[in-house]
Amino acid sequence: MHAIGVDIGGTKIAAGVVDEDGTILAQTRRATQPDDAGSIDRAIAEIYAELSESYEVGAIGLAAAGFVASDRSGVLFAPNLAWRNYPLRDRVAELVGPDVRIVVENDANAAGWAEFRFGVGRDVDDMLMLTVGTGLGGAIMIGGQLVRGAWGVAAEVGHMRVVPGGHYCGCGHEGCWEQYASGSALVRDAQAAVITQPERAVRLLELAGGDAEKLIGPHVTDAAQEGDPLAVELFTELGRWIGEGSASVAALLDPELIVVGGGVGAAGDLLLAPARQAFGEQLSARGYRPEARIELAAMGNDAGIVGAADLARF
Repeated sequence: MHAIGVDIGGTKIAAGVVDEDGTILAQTRRATQPDDAGSIDRAIAEIYAELSESYEVGAIGLAAAGFVASDRSGVLFAPNLAWRNYPLRDRVAELVGPDVRIVVENDANAAGWAEFRFGVGRDVDDMLMLTVGTGLGGAIMIGGQLVRGAWGVAAEVGHMRVVPGGHYCGCGHEGCWEQYASGSALVRDAQAAVITQPERAVRLLELAGGDAEKLIGPHVTDAAQEGDPLAVELFTELGRWIGEGSASVAALLDPELIVVGGGVGAAGDLLLAPARQAFGEQLSARGYRPEARIELAAMGNDAGIVGAADLARF
């Protein structure tokens, strides 16, 4: 059965028709307004109308950044979209009709499921996925099953508290893991370094066009890949936070594989090497237990589409 996977972002949504082997057969995009929930509903309906003209579609999976209800019908809360207890499934069903199954999934769960089923995790049963982007999302597979929790909001690992009284987080608390292990944290620390260490931040400032406020993650990645010492240090620090936090998760879940996805993965071993080192240093009973592998995600930007579509079939 063909399914449509829809990856819903803050200002646009990407979607595709996906077959049962995880292959995307056709793709499309739409712009949306994050403060207008109805615009998202309409864009999804337009996508279904477009893609179903050429393919027989039996299900739609909607990957949403937020807390998804346990029955996968809607979004309880979304930090960057106008969703508060929003019945997304029913609103979309009103526009597309009753003949297609609609399932709402957390976006990190969707990406993690794609990696588990078709990507780097397809040969394991127990896996932790970290989506390291603007924030830090997570997905957990245990015994071959996606862990959703009692109310659908499991695996929000980015909001584990790692620094009491630390950086303020958009969730309303302080010291969350994502404030130290995310693309936003990388940029924040890079912008601070431009101010506090200007003599070392020459290359970063050049890439940002001379304006520290325009410095973005890819600038730091480019500088690090060129061998810029400050940029390399920034990735070392980011990797350390990823590795140490992953060791804490491993104490609870004991995964065989930890997959790192998201934009910062473009740094490759500049990120993974310090993450692996920090993970090993903080792992309990090291030397007396097998250690989880830490690998880069393989599905790239298509993971949300593929995972949402595949999960809509179940």
